[in-house]
Amino acid sequence: MGLRGKHILVGISGGIAAYKIPELIRSLVKAGAEVRVATTKHALEFVTELTLQTVSGSRVYSDVFAAINEHSTEHISLPDWCDAMIVSPATANVVCKMAAGIADDALTTTICSCAARKPIIVAPAMNDKMWENPAVQHAVDTLRTWEKVKIIEPAEGVLACGTCGKGRMPEIETLQEALEYVLSEQTMTGRRVLITAGGTQEKIDPVRFISNYSTGKMGIALAHACARRGAEVTLVCGAVSAPLINPFGAIRRIDALSAQAMYKACMKIWPETDNAILCAAVADFAPQTEAAEKVKKQDGQTTWTLQLATTPDIAKALGERKQSTQKLIGFALETQHEKENALRKMERKRMDAIVLNSLRDQGAGFGVDTNRVSILQAGGNSIELPLLSKADVAERIVELLLTC
Repeated sequence: MGLRGKHILVGISGGIAAYKIPELIRSLVKAGAEVRVATTKHALEFVTELTLQTVSGSRVYSDVFAAINEHSTEHISLPDWCDAMIVSPATANVVCKMAAGIADDALTTTICSCAARKPIIVAPAMNDKMWENPAVQHAVDTLRTWEKVKIIEPAEGVLACGTCGKGRMPEIETLQEALEYVLSEQTMTGRRVLITAGGTQEKIDPVRFISNYSTGKMGIALAHACARRGAEVTLVCGAVSAPLINPFGAIRRIDALSAQAMYKACMKIWPETDNAILCAAVADFAPQTEAAEKVKKQDGQTTWTLQLATTPDIAKALGERKQSTQKLIGFALETQHEKENALRKMERKRMDAIVLNSLRDQGAGFGVDTNRVSILQAGGNSIELPLLSKADVAERIVELLLTC
């Protein structure tokens, strides 16, 4: 999985956001992709050909009739070479030309040759007034009907003219995630997956709560991995600091900050779900009562007793209601007798597998980008993974989900 070894064709049209594209190219190359670039001549008013050639390591195709072109029909050879194409920024001019089949420069001739054969991501970026133009919207609607084309909606924010509106080019991370999506095998198409992520916050009073160190990185990596494979993902989030990148809206996010709220959300979703991966760090205890006003320290007070009550056990409740067609995977973070505790948890809660990690392992646990886990299965099999990025761990867990 991922972009390593993939051939990516980056198409750039003449919008101000073109100056950001070298950063995208650099990020794709860092991820192991080979990148080539096709541009309109106007795009080179915003970013130089030398810059694009330097960051991509390849000659830029910007003129259909240039003597330096590697092939006499570059607009054919580049689509033959690439695994996917991304057009970003896609100006109003290029979007409308693309929908109408107009091919009158290096970029649009390349798009015309590519559109029926390879995945193309189109990231429109323009002034909000141009985005709202009926002709542009009609062109976008036309492109949405094409099998190989995926549209990323422009973002809202401050535009080049100084106004605030919808028209900004999406962030580089979003563009790269979109490429990961279109290049992934759609092995989970039609599956509905519930994923929980992040830590819960159990309120003491209006200004304090009990929580843990979870950032949600592992759960969000799982949501990305399932969405790339075509699953319909519902992500139930506690408190998370990791970004959710959702270029095509394949992930439905539900915020549920407390254990009780997360329990209610999961119980509602579970009957209509094929698989669940419970990655959230849910509090086992919560204050028995929540104070309506901030609890004040009294003069001379040296201790404060807080009464706690157990929270609903989400994994146990889902396991008790699990049908034969449903699969349930949980997580266990242990500090002692790790494997024994994880196996008991899996059996007690009727899970099909449990992912065990330990705070003893360097580079694993909360707030880091890596993890080292063991995957224990109900049938007795176990898989010991080396230290990997959380994105790679997520891919391995999803592969297990497809086979267990």
